[in-house]
Amino acid sequence: MAENMRAAVVEEHDGPFRIKNLPVPVARAGEVLVRIYASGVNPLDTKIRAGRADHARHPLPAVLGIDLAGTVEAVGAGVSQFEAGDEVFGMTGGVGGHQGSLAEFASVDAALLAPKPARLSMREAAAVPLVFITAWEGLVDRADVQPGQTVLVQGGAGGVGHLAVQIAKARGAEVYATDIAERAEFLAGLGATPIDRDMPVEDYVAHHTGGKGFDLVYDTVGGPVLDASFRAVARFGHVVSSLGWGTHALAPLSFRAGTYSGVFTLLPLLTGEGRAHHGEILREAAQLVEAGLLVPQLDERRYTLAEVADAHAAIEERTARGKLTIDLIA
Repeated sequence: MAENMRAAVVEEHDGPFRIKNLPVPVARAGEVLVRIYASGVNPLDTKIRAGRADHARHPLPAVLGIDLAGTVEAVGAGVSQFEAGDEVFGMTGGVGGHQGSLAEFASVDAALLAPKPARLSMREAAAVPLVFITAWEGLVDRADVQPGQTVLVQGGAGGVGHLAVQIAKARGAEVYATDIAERAEFLAGLGATPIDRDMPVEDYVAHHTGGKGFDLVYDTVGGPVLDASFRAVARFGHVVSSLGWGTHALAPLSFRAGTYSGVFTLLPLLTGEGRAHHGEILREAAQLVEAGLLVPQLDERRYTLAEVADAHAAIEERTARGKLTIDLIA
């Protein structure tokens, strides 16, 4: 194996990506050295690069990239669940000082990984971890979504949203989803009833639930959409948000005797707590994929390590239609 690897390094906030040769890391106890085939690109990556993510600090210079898919190159002491040659995927770095996935190799905590679903390409698998874990933690860990419940996903065509729709459907819920009108056909194809996001909340609650409200609302947008979610939920219902960082009036929720949960997917990476659960969640993802119940939506454009800045620009300019990935190995 080579002693050095190519990596895209950011040296200053809002700075360019520079392709550099870095030493290949060594798998320490409890870690797995992964040869990275594909790196997932998330909106959070662009915020970290710009220095606009206080909740996800990553000291520079650094290698960004939160999600990866690849093959196990070597295992450290104490690792028994993986061996060289295994195909894996996971949300493994790019925050908190942990090397990210915009490199040919990364040594990562084995607990964060899961076997890659055979039905997914490396590129497809790299698009899944952060958004699936975020969706699962909200719907399953926090809200315990049940068959027959009415579920509203705010921002249903987004990265987290389109997987949340599929998780809720797979668990037997009746799913509705808000987004722009142009995404209605896509949402319907996922099995959700589409709702134009510009429709007043009282109108779509009246139209789709007879004024009762939805049993569970998952907000993936934040801001005013979270406020609308408090008005969209049914009595004794539950609201979950992956972007509940603002200042919000709780009266509409309280008057419905509803409950609220926040999702902070980065916590295990930042604190070390709960990492094994991330691996468990990705095993759930693999089962849904293999059963044909979960399909990640990818943008048709492909990028190499030298074109990472173009992928970031696509996210910032909101031209992406589906998840973006970087090919480390074609």
